[in-house]
Amino acid sequence: MKTLYLDCRELDVGFDAARRLADRAAEVILVEPLLLSWYDRDRDLEAPGHVNECHAGCETPGYVDYAANRGGELRVDVDGGRFVFCYRPLGEFASAG
Repeated sequence: MKTLYLDCRELDVGFDAARRLADRAAEVILVEPLLLSWYDRDRDLEAPGHVNECHAGCETPGYVDYAANRGGELRVDVDGGRFVFCYRPLGEFASAG
């Protein structure tokens, strides 16, 4: 999975603004990006929930491993891991639904 690093520390963005920035960046890099997982260090929250519990002490965080095992291609790291968003292209899911 490739990583895009965004440094917004001077702007003091919160989770919602970081998510919007990450979404826009993913739209430039991937075709129809789908957010697979995320992490918010400020609130110690992640989605999907509890994916880090089985990764205690592991080098790869659970939310990154979860995305990597589901076709994740892009990790957007905002402010040195304060917020992390993992995406995959919609791909074969585009025609479903």
